[in-house]
Amino acid sequence: MNLEGRKIIVNKSSSELAGMLKNPEDYKDLMPEGLQSFEAREDGFKFGLKGMPEIALKIDNVSDKEVVLRSASSSLDFALTGSMNPLNEKQTEVQLLFEGKFNPFIKMMVEKPLQNFINSLTDKIEQL
Repeated sequence: MNLEGRKIIVNKSSSELAGMLKNPEDYKDLMPEGLQSFEAREDGFKFGLKGMPEIALKIDNVSDKEVVLRSASSSLDFALTGSMNPLNEKQTEVQLLFEGKFNPFIKMMVEKPLQNFINSLTDKIEQL
C-alpha cells in the first residue's frame, strides 16, 4: 500500500530540516491534534492518537534529501519517507510518502486514518 502527501514548500533549508528531524523529541511538535501520548527514545519515538493504537517509529535514515522512519514493530512492515528537495538556501520542497505491506483486511482498516495522518503531518511541517 502506497500513500502520498501533497508537496509543500517549507521556509527552511534542507540541512535545517534534517538537523531537526534527527532529534526524536522534535517529532512531538509535528504530531496532529488528538495526541494522547508521546515518548521519545534514543533512536525514535512512540506515540498514541485518540482512537488509534500506539505506534513506535525508528528514525532509520536522515540526510539533506530524505528522512526515513520505519516501524519499530516486527508485526507491521512500513516506512514513512519525507522526501526533501532544496529549492534555494531558505526553502525546501517536502513530500511525505508512505509504503506498507499489509494484508487486504488491515489495508482496508488503516488506509483512510493513515492518509488523514499524513495530511495532518504535512500541514504541521508546512507551518515550520
